[in-house]
Amino acid sequence: MDSNQRPSWIAKLRTSLERLRQSDDQLSLVLSLVIGALVGLVVVAFILLTGRLAARMYPAGGSGWRRILVPVLGSLSTGYLLARYFPFARGSGIPQTKFALFINDGRILFRTVLGKFFCCSASLASGIALGREGPSVQVGAGLASVVARNLGLNPKQVKALVPAGCAAALAAAFNTPIAAVLFSLEEIMGDLHAAVLGSVVLSSATSWMVLHLVLGDDPLFHVAGYRLVHPAEFGVYAVLGVVGGLGSVCFVKLLLGLRAWFMRLPKWTVWFQPVAGGLTVGLMGYFVPEVLGVGYNHVEKVLNGDIVLKLVVLFAVLKIMATAVCYASGNAGGIFGPSLFIGAMMGAAVGGVAHALFPNITAGPGAYALVGMGTAFAGIVRTPLTSVIMIFEITRDYTIIVPLMISNLIAFFISHKLQRQPIYEALAYQEGVHLPTLHSRSQAERVQVREAMRSASAVLSPEMQVTAALDQFKNGPEDALPVVSGGALWGMVRNSQIEHALAEGGSNRTIAEILGEDSKSGHSTAEELPHVHPDHSLSLALERMGSSRLNVLPVVSRANVRQLIGIVALDDVMNAYGVAGRGTPKEPIE
Repeated sequence: MDSNQRPSWIAKLRTSLERLRQSDDQLSLVLSLVIGALVGLVVVAFILLTGRLAARMYPAGGSGWRRILVPVLGSLSTGYLLARYFPFARGSGIPQTKFALFINDGRILFRTVLGKFFCCSASLASGIALGREGPSVQVGAGLASVVARNLGLNPKQVKALVPAGCAAALAAAFNTPIAAVLFSLEEIMGDLHAAVLGSVVLSSATSWMVLHLVLGDDPLFHVAGYRLVHPAEFGVYAVLGVVGGLGSVCFVKLLLGLRAWFMRLPKWTVWFQPVAGGLTVGLMGYFVPEVLGVGYNHVEKVLNGDIVLKLVVLFAVLKIMATAVCYASGNAGGIFGPSLFIGAMMGAAVGGVAHALFPNITAGPGAYALVGMGTAFAGIVRTPLTSVIMIFEITRDYTIIVPLMISNLIAFFISHKLQRQPIYEALAYQEGVHLPTLHSRSQAERVQVREAMRSASAVLSPEMQVTAALDQFKNGPEDALPVVSGGALWGMVRNSQIEHALAEGGSNRTIAEILGEDSKSGHSTAEELPHVHPDHSLSLALERMGSSRLNVLPVVSRANVRQLIGIVALDDVMNAYGVAGRGTPKEPIE
């Protein structure tokens, strides 16, 4: 090709790219395929790197002391890197992905992707009792975000491609393309009818094909064929659902409780905290090596009935404790894999007891371990539909579906009743991030608070005296004003409260005294503070006005409930619906 031809090809390529950018459908199709292939390759590299590092850290015939030293040193080194360079790469990655999608316009930094990839590889290879699937989801979402943003796409287009990256990552990490699609819609998006369904399916399928081209067509677990021995077994599977639900609640509550404790420690200890997880799993692993790592090889043994009853009970208890401490202390890794391990052990325990009592009408423990995997996943992660399809794809055995549905439903119901907040929402809430709930997401297409909100023209300070506060109320039509100190929202004070204080001769009283001791110390909880977020529906704003008896609500950030963005008044809501109010002037938010 001569020098005169090359510019013409470049020009044609640029023209084609520009046409592609102008067609949303074609662009979405091409990028879904590109992201699926890219994420598939990266997740395969993640799997291979983790496996080879683990083989070097734990060589055959190695000393037992390695099982203590390696997790401690691994958690110490990765803990420093996470605290110093990659603060958003801690934990599983699912809450961080949802944070990026719903709050940060789909923005995930490439630095975070690199940190998650390498820190998590080192952490898991050292024997930390966490899994690779959740981190893979954040890596996939991050790659999708980086690709989309570097192509100059707008935030809406970026957010549409993030779930595609999630599905591609999970399809490669679990070898479950259908479950990957369902998880991205059911958990990440919270909507099985999301408009991104096409992109998610294409990306998941492409990633799965890449996985098979590189690593072959083996399922995650090889299990013997399942069959229902007797209809009475359905009762045993119902019992397994109860056990799985209770076990899931114990795990979630332990993890959240430990994490809350670690978060109360001084900030300078953050880099050192992961060592608690490394030391815990190391000491357990010295005596019981099966606790180390995610333990998929031991799960396969249980599925094929190769482990006795006493051991599976011990493994389940130790894994619950080890995973909770490893995650709560801030190590990089997810809870997908440990959930399957815990569920398999609980299922094998129930199946072992049932088979010992009723050997003629029950299958062996392996069948119950298989159902137990999905049961624990449904109880811990709270995605019952995904868990059913995932176990089917992992084992490729359709006959297990009905017992799995029975057990999953019971576990999901028990988990929901005893632990109202799903684990990923609870983890984000501990960080001060209010992820949108399923209810608020279902209202997303309706008129939102951001369309009616306005800036707070006047705010009060806790030190202000009631006489000065009364003047603020006289200058505006609001019957309640926000109280702000040091940039943090303390609460709302009504005009009637000010007038009541003056009537009782308390002209020298301060706003802090009116708010009460909780506000005075700044310790009022988010639940006690009436508020709405910009993406809430106006109907929800009206409901909260009614329950709080306030005609004005503060609009706060989801990332920080104390960060005041603006206010929304009853008149604003009425104006948004075309109903004339008292003519309150609207001051737009910049």
